[in-house]
Amino acid sequence: MAHQAHAYHMVGPSPWPLPGAIGALLLASGLAIWFHFHSITLLPLGLFLLLLPMYQWWRDIIREGTFQGHHTPPVQKGLRYGMFLFITSGVFFFLGFFWAFYHASLAPTPELGGCWPPTGIITLDPFEVPLLNTAVLLASGVAVTWAHHSLMEGERKQAIQSLTLTIILGLYFTALQAMEYYGAPFTIADGVYGSTFFVATGFHGLHVIIGSSFLAVCLLRQVQYHFTSQHHFGFGAAAWYWHFVGVVWLFLYVSIYWWGS
Repeated sequence: MAHQAHAYHMVGPSPWPLPGAIGALLLASGLAIWFHFHSITLLPLGLFLLLLPMYQWWRDIIREGTFQGHHTPPVQKGLRYGMFLFITSGVFFFLGFFWAFYHASLAPTPELGGCWPPTGIITLDPFEVPLLNTAVLLASGVAVTWAHHSLMEGERKQAIQSLTLTIILGLYFTALQAMEYYGAPFTIADGVYGSTFFVATGFHGLHVIIGSSFLAVCLLRQVQYHFTSQHHFGFGAAAWYWHFVGVVWLFLYVSIYWWGS
């Protein structure tokens, strides 16, 4: 940064957006082929071409921020605004699903039997696996807050332990939700109830997987001494994202699992 007269990061040309976009296209096409024709020939290629640029891109950003000093305070401020706007877009993303659910449930049409849940739908018990999942996700939120405070206090060992616990709880949540899906008495094809349930909870599950991956990268960086008590935006962004995932789950649990059943 010594040759620059300003504190902003002028990002250089990067080769990763193009292969990343091609990988995303092939992954979506591979999923469609798998769903309709039961062939997974394109799926592994698309997944590989998506994951490889992701790894390379993250590696470049970690190098720029940790070793080259490009993430100055003004740059970090911009990154915070960007993460805030990203989470805001996620809020509105889920708002559409809640809108669809309440639109259908508050005034059930005759096609649904004039009642909610619709006629013929056997709902899940909100006080079994969903309640356990709620406790698991709330505990993971406590653990990630513990990790954040440990990092700010310079307690490296505690930060590693609490972050590991957060990731384990996130994976446990995903396993419980997969088990719940496997034994669900209805499918995504069962009218508006099945579609709103699986789309809303499924996209939330995807966010949990993304957040767990985000935290896993932060754990590897913490082990390699990338974070300090003053310079750890990557971890802060992951913690914000994880809290967002937890808040969305609380709304899902109260609305769809408890009230909606």
